[in-house]
Amino acid sequence: MPETTLDYHNDSLSLSVIEALADATDTDPVELEPLYHVVDPEALDQLFQGNTPATARVQFSYGDHTVEVRSDGTILVDGTVHERP
Repeated sequence: MPETTLDYHNDSLSLSVIEALADATDTDPVELEPLYHVVDPEALDQLFQGNTPATARVQFSYGDHTVEVRSDGTILVDGTVHERP
């Protein structure tokens, strides 16, 4: 049976959100307030796996920023699209 390796940078939407916030705020990701203070990262990852409706999205505030995550993997911070790696 082949092993499946989880690629956290491509498979974890919550890590992509952190990277987008770091980029938007010009801050090192480790210096950011933990994402779990505003949203459950595991729930966010699970919400957008599998058969998520094409129109699904989650929007939340992170400090002074508005973050929107769409079912196609698009992440917007304050209306600016951040590409996933």
